[in-house]
Formats: sequence, C-alpha cells, structure tokens
Amino acid sequence: MSIGDFLDIQPAELKFPFELKKQSSCSMQLTNKTDQYVAFKVKTTNPKKYCVRPNVGIVLPGSTCVVTVTMQAQNEVPPDMQCKDKFLIQSVIVDHGATAKDMTPEMFNKEPGNVVEEFKLRVVYIPANPPSPVPEESEEGSSQKSSTLENEAQNLSLFDSVSESHEEPSKKKSSEALALISKLTEEKISVIQQNQKLRQELEFLRKEKSKHNSGFSVTFVVLVGLLGALVGYIMKKK
Repeated sequence: MSIGDFLDIQPAELKFPFELKKQSSCSMQLTNKTDQYVAFKVKTTNPKKYCVRPNVGIVLPGSTCVVTVTMQAQNEVPPDMQCKDKFLIQSVIVDHGATAKDMTPEMFNKEPGNVVEEFKLRVVYIPANPPSPVPEESEEGSSQKSSTLENEAQNLSLFDSVSESHEEPSKKKSSEALALISKLTEEKISVIQQNQKLRQELEFLRKEKSKHNSGFSVTFVVLVGLLGALVGYIMKKK
C-alpha cells in the first residue's frame, strides 16, 4: 500500500495475469484520508497498451474510488516475463463540492502553493494458469501407499469373485424360468390361433348347413371334436 497525505493507494504494484492474445485487467483502490475533496489523475508510460477507467476523478472525504486498468492483448511474451511499464497517480486538494467536470490539466502542475502528491506503481506479469504444486513423498511413504493400493485391489477382486459365485445359481434359475415361460407363451398363442381358425371354419359350416337344411356332416363332427380337444388342452396349461 502506498500511503500519502491525501490518498492511500492499494496495491503497491499492478499485477496482470499474462496470457498471449488475451486482455488482462487488474484494479487499484484510491482512499481519501482527508476531510477535503481530492482530485486524482492516472498516467502511464505506455498509454497505447493500457486502458484506465476512470483515469481522472474526485474522491470524496473518507471514500474510496476503484480504478480498473486493462492491458491490451499481447502477441509476444516479454523476456523473463519482465515489464518496464509504470503508472503514475497524481493527487491534489480541490474546492469542496468540485466534480470531474471542474477538473483541468493545470490542477496537477507543480507550482508554488499547489501541492501535488505523486505515486509510481510498477507493472508485474504473473502466469495466467500457474501449475499446481505437487507435494513430494518419501520413498518409504510411496512404498506404503503402493502396498495399501495393492491390498485394496486384492480385496476388491476377492469380493467380486465371491459375489459372482453367489449370483451364478440364481442367474441360472432365472434364465431357465424365463425360457420355460417363453415356451409356454408360444404354445398358448399357437393354440389360441388354431382355436380361432377352427371357430371360423365351424361358423362357415353352420352357414352352409343353414343354407342346405341338411344334417351334420362328418367334417362338422370332426371339427367339433378338435375344438373340444383344444379347449381341454388350454385348460390343462392354465
């Protein structure tokens, strides 16, 4: 934190997560320590590279202003990730009730009777995706961990084999029962179809009988017998 008579500036340096061809932003807080209105202005040694919002403004007594700095996308990685860019924050006491519209460049001129505080902040690049640290293990700890994993694997394998041995008889019985049910269902469907066919033929013979007013033929008697046999077969299956 940079501490002056007018403003406290935090942080003391601007840290940008660096990633090729991607914008990056960071922010700083300007806190007014006085009971007066303080105007500020932000400058940089590389204005084409950064966008500062707001770059000028007035901080009311005891309040804080957040300034966001955005670095444009970069096409090259600087040597050793070092950056020589710097920012300068100027602050000065202004009249009570002043606004940003009342600010002029002359306010920040260093002249007799005009106290202008200045703070310099350097730019620091940090990796956008730093690798996560991996704790080192001793050889003894590694061997104990390895043996523990092997024991767990053996226990799981033994449990699986015991479970399979108990499940095999029940699976076999279930498959046999399903096969029997499927066979009976097929036979039942076949009998029903034959029954329907015989009923149709019987109905046809009845119509022929009514037309000719003749007695029962041998065929009719045979069909009635077959129908009775099929009905009995179905009753036994149930």
